[in-house]
Amino acid sequence: MSESGPPVLLVHGWGGSFTETWQRSGMTALIEDAGRQVIGVDLLGHGSAPKPHDPDDYNDMTKRILEALPDEPVDAIGFSLGAMTLLELACKNPGRLNRLVCGGIGENVFRRDEERRQRLIAGVEGRADASDIDAQVFGNYADRPGQDPVALAAILKRTKGYALTPERLTTVGIPVLVAIGDKDFAGPGDPLAAALPNSTLKVLRNVDHFATPEAFAFIDAALEFLDCV
Repeated sequence: MSESGPPVLLVHGWGGSFTETWQRSGMTALIEDAGRQVIGVDLLGHGSAPKPHDPDDYNDMTKRILEALPDEPVDAIGFSLGAMTLLELACKNPGRLNRLVCGGIGENVFRRDEERRQRLIAGVEGRADASDIDAQVFGNYADRPGQDPVALAAILKRTKGYALTPERLTTVGIPVLVAIGDKDFAGPGDPLAAALPNSTLKVLRNVDHFATPEAFAFIDAALEFLDCV
């Protein structure tokens, strides 16, 4: 089948991988069925990527994405950490992305909840209180086969990370779809959508954070937004 548009870059979230997040959900096959090339990236610390244990190695996670990109602009779909990383890339490297779907992020992009961050680190390191469901969920993700809990904790401990402010996001002029579940702890999506000059907000009914990549409503919205239908 001849290609009917630019390649589509897929970037997973914290604790995921290209295979687990995008191939398992069927997103990869649907994009290819639409005649589009898929570019899959495993973020540093995940999947087949190196897994350093120094938090400072994760201060700029856009590098592996940039290495995978062709010269021409691509469309992109990111989930959670992957979506935030793609927004950072769009701020720092304008012209590399054509259209962007951000799944599973919203107001959390602008929050600085240090207490929660420390609880999640404790969960990944096996130190969480048994009553802390949030931390236990992150700990369970880090304990799955093929994961490196020390590397995943280092990502949460990184000293700089991102500084995605409403002011910086005004420079992102490309079309952006903010797709977030109404039961997602990262929401609501309105503050993020409002900060982006050319955004569309899609609220996914009865969808929580971790269910987003496999939710039919998310897949349908992303494919329609990128003209992969």
